[in-house]
Amino acid sequence: MKALLTGGAGYIGSHTAVAMLEAGHEVAVVDNYYNSSEEAIRRVEKITGKSVSMYEADVADKSKMKEILAGEMPDCIIHFAGLKAVGESVEKPVEYYRNNIDTTLTLLECMKELGLGNIVFSSSATVYGEDNIPPFTENMPKGSCTNPYGWTKWMQEQILTDAQKASAGDASGGSAGLSVVLLRYFNPVGAHESGLIGEDPKGIPNNLMPYISQVAVGRRDHLTVFGNDYDTPDGTCRRDYIHVMDLAEGHVKAAEYCAAHKGTEVINLGTGEPYSVLDMVKAFGEACGKPVKYEIGPRRAGDVQDSWADADKAKELLGWKASRGIREICRDAWKWQSSNPEGYGK
Repeated sequence: MKALLTGGAGYIGSHTAVAMLEAGHEVAVVDNYYNSSEEAIRRVEKITGKSVSMYEADVADKSKMKEILAGEMPDCIIHFAGLKAVGESVEKPVEYYRNNIDTTLTLLECMKELGLGNIVFSSSATVYGEDNIPPFTENMPKGSCTNPYGWTKWMQEQILTDAQKASAGDASGGSAGLSVVLLRYFNPVGAHESGLIGEDPKGIPNNLMPYISQVAVGRRDHLTVFGNDYDTPDGTCRRDYIHVMDLAEGHVKAAEYCAAHKGTEVINLGTGEPYSVLDMVKAFGEACGKPVKYEIGPRRAGDVQDSWADADKAKELLGWKASRGIREICRDAWKWQSSNPEGYGK
């Protein structure tokens, strides 16, 4: 199979590139390097000993994307490209709506014009909103999202679902019989066990694990824990933290499934086991051999108290299950950050 990864030089995309190549598939990457690095793909090639076709482009640029897709004609597109920080989306809603939704619309237009039929979408458990009670199952109704980032994923899921329904009755050819897999991620963390690739956000991290890592390596003074007055055992939010390589391997299974089926499938990728913010702080301290300095701050806009998966469908449909736990997550994240204290910059 030939897979094209939009946003493939990013955190999840680069790890998925490794997993796809190691599974024997070909990989092409399109990325504008807004919050990623070309160096990540060079390291993917080093890890796997295989080459990746690389294109620098904005996925919302239709003429450029059509040219790239026409040249590659991939069997499956795995769509990662998009802005992804919950807190930032509250501050910059227009940028998030414009960027995230435009990329998906552009891809669908290009796919129809070129007759490409398979797409795996990088969605999020945030679409479950606050109205559902975890563990979240795929047959739950989507909830009311608490932040613009979540709403962009909610809307993109709907756009892809509607496009698939329309394609099933499209007698003109093109994208007739579109196959869509919507992967709802929980909280991707960790790094490749080699320490060569990992999470390297530009600027101040918006997610927990890279912030913890940067505090531990001395790049930042302390972590701010957003609220300790939630109705949880230690008062901090609980999340389903999934090792990024488990997540990447889930994408391989999803792409293979997508290429062999028609219709739309929604699939959770998570472990089914929640950990609190302070659980992760403690576990990371054990991994790096020193306590991680933190302070308690006020709650952050857009955060939900609890979120974890029911991952049974992924096991039944894809034959996939997360195999790495919190110790491997923290061990690999620390190996990446301690080996690359400035990320891909040095």
